[in-house]
Amino acid sequence: MAKAMILAAGLGTRLKPITLTKPKALAEVDGITLLEYSIKHLKRYGFDDIIINVHHFADQVIEFLKKKNDFGVHLTISDEREQLLNTGGGLKKASGFFNDDKPFLMYNVDVLSDINLNNLYHTHIESNAIVTLAVRGRKTSRYFLFDQAGCLCGWKNMSTNQIIITSRSVSKLQPFAFSGIQVINPGLLEMISLNEGPFSITEVYIKLCANYKIMAYNHDNSFWMDMGTAESIAIAEELLSKCNFLLLRD
Repeated sequence: MAKAMILAAGLGTRLKPITLTKPKALAEVDGITLLEYSIKHLKRYGFDDIIINVHHFADQVIEFLKKKNDFGVHLTISDEREQLLNTGGGLKKASGFFNDDKPFLMYNVDVLSDINLNNLYHTHIESNAIVTLAVRGRKTSRYFLFDQAGCLCGWKNMSTNQIIITSRSVSKLQPFAFSGIQVINPGLLEMISLNEGPFSITEVYIKLCANYKIMAYNHDNSFWMDMGTAESIAIAEELLSKCNFLLLRD
């Protein structure tokens, strides 16, 4: 059984007013929750042992999964109701789940995509990277910066023009936007074991990339949308009403 983590604990502030009464994981696109899309996408590619972190309206998520009989996969809950731990802290809390010494996939619940997760996973294994980040050439406020070989070198905030370069390979850097889907080697868990409380996994990567290989996996040829706002959900519903190219309706 391949393992994965769905990050579903966030407050979903950009999704208000939807998230005033429910967690972002249970926001719906065309009558299907974001959490269901995420689980079915993972299941389709063989990721059938999944841990889901919860915080905001956690009871609703747990009850939803119970009603759906866990979608026929093995689900575990990582309970962050006492404290929201951010991406890095959430991964650290769930680290005991990844006890098979195999790379695992981490998936943000608020993205909608048909990216081939098997290709991503096997590309990661072949690259010998510690992390492989699914990325796209799209407009965003924050970019990862990669060298010509696809290795992470730094980060840029377009709003503040802050640039952090931690790798010595700084020529011809290419900016790519993170897609919220990544493959992680279990060795990373030991590297974050001393971190305390909430922390961002992005900040960890920016520090580590000076000494460890963190790779880009460009998937510009696949469908992808950020479902972080009510407007984006409305756009996705219009797209889905016009075509059947996607998505996990089975």
